[in-house]
Amino acid sequence: MNWILVALGGALGAVSRYGITLVTDSYFKSNLISILLINILGSIILGLFIGYSLNKQTFSSEYNLFLAIGFLASFTTFSTITVNTIQLASEGEYLKASINILATLILGLIAAFVGLYLGKIIAP
Repeated sequence: MNWILVALGGALGAVSRYGITLVTDSYFKSNLISILLINILGSIILGLFIGYSLNKQTFSSEYNLFLAIGFLASFTTFSTITVNTIQLASEGEYLKASINILATLILGLIAAFVGLYLGKIIAP
């Protein structure tokens, strides 16, 4: 059953990532924006989940398998960030490469903090 939860979460995370990428790429004309948005969303969702579960002792491990290990692992895109940053730098786009990595890190940390905080507040 655990494998099914991870697989189902992973499939939904991948499809969600693809959908957001299609929408944001067509609107912003930039792969970097969609990757940033996906990672910020993933950070806040994981923060909410962890913050909520820290205050709720009866939270089932199945939710962790489905959401954190399945959905968010396939939804977020660390490998894409690193490859895109290296590609930008190798093309001489040092400013874009720096903004890409710094924005992802700083905004991701802020989103995780907000998610943890909100998760703790909304937990019964």
